Amino acid sequence: MTEVLTQPALVIPQLIVGLGNPEPKYDQTRHNIGFAALDALSRAWQIPLGENRKFQGQFGEGTARGGGKIRLLKPLTYMNRSGQSIQAVTSWYKLQPESVLVIYDDMDLPLGKTRLRLSGSAGGHNGMKSTISHLSSQNFPRLRIGIGKPKGVANDDNSETVSHVLGRFSATETKLMSLVLDFVVECVELSLKQGVEKAMNRCNSSTSDINPGG
Repeated sequence: MTEVLTQPALVIPQLIVGLGNPEPKYDQTRHNIGFAALDALSRAWQIPLGENRKFQGQFGEGTARGGGKIRLLKPLTYMNRSGQSIQAVTSWYKLQPESVLVIYDDMDLPLGKTRLRLSGSAGGHNGMKSTISHLSSQNFPRLRIGIGKPKGVANDDNSETVSHVLGRFSATETKLMSLVLDFVVECVELSLKQGVEKAMNRCNSSTSDINPGG
């Protein structure tokens, strides 16, 4: 009698969310790299984003390059209420948490590093706390983009942390992040074609090959 090995179900995102804050004063800040990633996907796939009041965000749907139908969302609820907007979309389209890929900034990762995971905690990120709360689950994929920590700052110095997160990238950092966003598009496309788990092999590798100085 042969034993049948069941393959784990592929996790293929159907909704991709980039976290950030609305208002022009937050444009191009480190904390808004999730928004920048969504804009990069929107350009790459030619899926325009428009304000959708029902979803409390900028929303678009279309076909991903080399993939199937996909939905893009930038919550306009402010970071700490991101989950409201995400839940509005998942409820409307009856999507499971596992089909939501969330892209956001991570201060604990070095600048430009990317980490793709199938699940996990909020790690102190207010946007993710709200998302986990509204989806009632931690089991959804997420792609973290490293923004680094301010140099020589004590962990308990909150004011320096806030000014770093809400600050803008330097000219050199902006060049690197432009390449990182191209890499993020590649990672997301790989997730759509092969599933998140397989894409992790590529997206969690060293990003030294995308360093403009390299």
